[in-house]
Amino acid sequence: MNITKAGYHGILLPDLNLGFDYSGTDTQHTFISHAHADHMPRNRQSSVYCTSNTLKLMRRRGYKGSATVLEFGESIETDEARITLYPAGHILGSAMVYVESDEGSVLYTGDYRTPPSPASEGFSIPEQVDHFITEATFSLPIYKWDTHENLGQEIRSFAQQTLDDEATPVFLAYNLGKAQEVMHLLAPLEHKVQIHGAGYKLCDVYEEAGIDLGDYEPYDRNTCEGKILITTNSALNNGFASNIREKRIAYCSGWATRDAARSQLTVHKLIPLSDHLDFFELIHLCESLNPQMVHITHTPNADVVQHYLEQRNICSRFLDMEVEEDD
Repeated sequence: MNITKAGYHGILLPDLNLGFDYSGTDTQHTFISHAHADHMPRNRQSSVYCTSNTLKLMRRRGYKGSATVLEFGESIETDEARITLYPAGHILGSAMVYVESDEGSVLYTGDYRTPPSPASEGFSIPEQVDHFITEATFSLPIYKWDTHENLGQEIRSFAQQTLDDEATPVFLAYNLGKAQEVMHLLAPLEHKVQIHGAGYKLCDVYEEAGIDLGDYEPYDRNTCEGKILITTNSALNNGFASNIREKRIAYCSGWATRDAARSQLTVHKLIPLSDHLDFFELIHLCESLNPQMVHITHTPNADVVQHYLEQRNICSRFLDMEVEEDD
């Protein structure tokens, strides 16, 4: 099976005329896994295949091209292959692309999470895969996530304790996916949330999909004190809620596992809430699929993953792609 890296994030199956998260023009069928900017086509006029929620979110983020919508479990056939989308559990609309052909089967994960984010359509996977193209963003054994139930309780407890102390809680979270997940986990508190405008314009897509985001409104500097605030680190550094003297900040990310994050970000709470699977889930999934080859992307530690896979007699190769920091 000819599987090649193409550009910043793209993957090509040139013999099958297929591309995944690819921004070029030399393939007939391009599938977009989800609406994060680094996976969307750079040419906002291009023609792609994606899920309906990914298309809605991409439209909010400037995509103006033509898209063929595929729902999960729905297949299309080309002259060379049959392609089906599976829910990836990363963010709303996120999909894994499963290809069946005479050359064998391929599963491209994009970014994914198992157990899935509670603010997504869930996670499922085909039973048989010959070639498994997987991200490995958190590719060290230090990355082992707690349950969403426990993480949600940690998020709510931080918010409630801060409010009880007459301070304003601020959660640092990426505008698409993580912000809405935090809002969903905060919803049981029934306390007003204000979210950065870039994240606010995406929330209605989640609500249309049946995801409860609680009682929320766009950020307003004049009324934000005493609300639960959600924003990005960059916005916080650029004056978000700078008028509030008594605030406590929680950083929600898989990278919060690193102790250095506290001093680097000057936050009060590190909450390792990730939209990517942890190291142990990655190894377990590779074991259960037992493919002919694991193609590893987006990892700073390919040697570690390959070592663990080699111990389990699983062949692997590294496709050099930059690790994402948006989680």
